Amino acid sequence: MKPIDLPVSLEREELRGLARTVAEIEWLLLVLVLLYQAFGGPKEEDRAAISMAMMFFAAFVLTFRYTNFYRTESRWKIAIETWVMIVFITWSLWFTGKLGSPLLNCYLLVIITSALTLGKLSTAAELLVISLALLMLGHESAQDWLLSLSNIGGMAVLFVPFILVGYVTTMFSADIRYGLSKVKALSETDELTGLLNRRAFSIVATRMFGQATRYTRPLSILMIDSDGLKQVNDRYGHGAGDDMLRMLAQCIQHELRSTDVLARQGGDEFVALLPETSAASAREVAERVRHAVENARTEVGSELVQNTISIGIATYPDDGRILETLLVNADSALYRAKAAGRNLVAEFTASEPDLA
Repeated sequence: MKPIDLPVSLEREELRGLARTVAEIEWLLLVLVLLYQAFGGPKEEDRAAISMAMMFFAAFVLTFRYTNFYRTESRWKIAIETWVMIVFITWSLWFTGKLGSPLLNCYLLVIITSALTLGKLSTAAELLVISLALLMLGHESAQDWLLSLSNIGGMAVLFVPFILVGYVTTMFSADIRYGLSKVKALSETDELTGLLNRRAFSIVATRMFGQATRYTRPLSILMIDSDGLKQVNDRYGHGAGDDMLRMLAQCIQHELRSTDVLARQGGDEFVALLPETSAASAREVAERVRHAVENARTEVGSELVQNTISIGIATYPDDGRILETLLVNADSALYRAKAAGRNLVAEFTASEPDLA
């Protein structure tokens, strides 16, 4: 089964949600430092440095979050924000007691943000940078500090919770994403054939039809229906009918391009969307599909069972200028093929009633 070409808009929605969460974490971090400063935490001589850091960090957040230039969300943008958060936290710790600062656990906000949004590698890289920042904060001379085994042990005890939080959060995030991807696949896929279902096809077709109308490009719809599935079900059982449907799906898919979209509408009816395809080209594709199915056989016990299909074609813009009209007209052409004797391909004609 070829990948479903849906998730561009869904990915954007996910990124918007993540970006809102990151923005809230940034403001929370700023508020924590502000509260510490307001209630007399840092020394008087350090207040100016902290105030300057808060001012620059707030300006950064406002620029990255709320200016039009940066409105498009992306993971690299979130990554930049987490790195700036590390710099801001490290600067704040330097002037509020270093490793003894009550703001030390603010690093957890960065680790959780990275684990939820950026994945394992980015989180590991940020943990490494945070460990180097802790080394810097731990002693005026990092070289002398590294020679002290007791300090190294204390550093390990201090840093282990950060590693555990990063690991656990990353695992939870991966499990959640895997579960969501499975649910999404089930909601978009026909269980029997592995093709798109009606709901997923509607989303993809709407987007692709929008591109065709925007650039005035041809687009064709094939409405495909099995001619003898009921007889197969009645004679051999529904298991044989299911095998027949899977065979039909494979035959049709094999004759389509990777850019074409095939879905099961329900029962024994399929629909194919062919972008950049004129009526004449759609007719050629439909005939290839019809011949492929006609020449295929489904093995049922010791028998090889044949089936045929009928196909109706409608093409944008001649046969409809909105997607719903095009689908209805392709369906109308399909019923004409059925009425004419089946195992036929029929194109929509202006003499047929436009049912939309």
